[in-house]
Amino acid sequence: MTRTPVGKLLLFGATGDLSQRMLLPSLYGLHADGLLPQGLTIIGSARSELDDEGFRAFARQALDEHLTADRKSDDAMTGFLARLAFQPADLANAASFKALGEKVGDVSGGLAIFLSTAPSLFEPAIAGLKSVGLTGDTVRIGLEKPLGYDLASSRHINDAVFAAFPEPRTFRIDHYLGKETVQNILALRFGNSFFEPIWNARGIANVQITIAEEVGLEERAGYYDGMGALRDMVQNHILQLLALIAMEPPARFDGTAVRDEKAKLFHSLRPITADEVEQQTVIGQYTSGAMRGEVVKGYVDELGKPSDTETFVAIKAFVDNWRWQGVPFYLRTGKRMATRRSEIAIEFKPVPHSMFQSRGGRLQPNTLIIRLQPEEYVQLLVMAKEPGLDRDGVRLREVPLNLSLDHEFSGTRRRIAYERLLLDLIEGDQTLFVRRDEVEAQWRWIDAIRDGWAERSMKPKSYPTGTWGPSAAIALTERDDVTWQDD
Repeated sequence: MTRTPVGKLLLFGATGDLSQRMLLPSLYGLHADGLLPQGLTIIGSARSELDDEGFRAFARQALDEHLTADRKSDDAMTGFLARLAFQPADLANAASFKALGEKVGDVSGGLAIFLSTAPSLFEPAIAGLKSVGLTGDTVRIGLEKPLGYDLASSRHINDAVFAAFPEPRTFRIDHYLGKETVQNILALRFGNSFFEPIWNARGIANVQITIAEEVGLEERAGYYDGMGALRDMVQNHILQLLALIAMEPPARFDGTAVRDEKAKLFHSLRPITADEVEQQTVIGQYTSGAMRGEVVKGYVDELGKPSDTETFVAIKAFVDNWRWQGVPFYLRTGKRMATRRSEIAIEFKPVPHSMFQSRGGRLQPNTLIIRLQPEEYVQLLVMAKEPGLDRDGVRLREVPLNLSLDHEFSGTRRRIAYERLLLDLIEGDQTLFVRRDEVEAQWRWIDAIRDGWAERSMKPKSYPTGTWGPSAAIALTERDDVTWQDD
């Protein structure tokens, strides 16, 4: 794989929350470890009226707040801040791009643009960049979600981007793909020979993917109420995790082979029709309740107005191909849930015959758990015999085989997902970015579900803050004699 580093990085939204918490600390970390190209300059841009020194002071304050003590170094800080410059710009105002173009200057050595903005500003931003020569062959662009709110708007955005940036120079970001544990899914599946023979409908009974959040609306009320859990979390993060778990083995670990297989998987997702949507999906909205010993408001009270937006969704999905025919994939995400957790649980089918049954031994199906956050580990639940002489029968118990990534790689610094993604953007590696055909296949599947909800007039069911969602979500799995992995 050929990497072509750029000489400049243009960071839109440079004074925003994402920049302060993630982007600036990630870029500093890459600089401190000597991973940024020599001479790379980082030009921040936002509506804030800052000059270069003002932005450097802003960045220092953000880094002081968000870096851990062991990462702070006076020398590294001085060197990193020296890379920074700033140019105010209003993406909705075409006139402000002239000064921005002059500030960026010559891009013959390569320019990477990181664009994190509301979907309504994508078109004027692209047009403005094009008008000042910042869209040529040496320029690539990274796009943060949301990339639309349905298939039609996503296509509109993609068309606008494509007019200036062809697909090889477009990097669509899903930060989940930068997480170390998510990438370990690929190592687990395709680096170990003992999984592949049973990684299919013959060996796996069901798959569960859960992204549970404790937080409520926080500062995202306007955005979230227009999106809801299905579009905010399932369309991107959860479906990308499903693709990594279920896709066919890529021939190579590169941007073409990996994304080809993910795209095939998305096209194999069975559409959920209006006739099936009430049986295969559950939507909910949190009400007031207790969270960590404190009483918190319900969604409508937080929002300050009535709303039918779902803050929880659970889906029973199927992949219609040879490998996965008949295997249910249970997908679940929600806000104000019992705990913060992102994990994948893969339940294998039981052994065909238990020789222990006549002696009282009860078998449980083996389960592989891949925890993404807050801890990072891989755990395989296997059956073992309890110590004893077995005069009263054989006692079997489920025991975990643990691979703690935090422990096994304790000597290696765990990186923020954005460190990897920003470095890949700077170097031009598209493997962990999402291709247009993936995005549109995901939206096509999501839109069918939302159309079904509208046709059936489905409204969110209430669930108290601090729980695992509406009781109907439990019934979704228990109809199949399956229990959510909530321990």
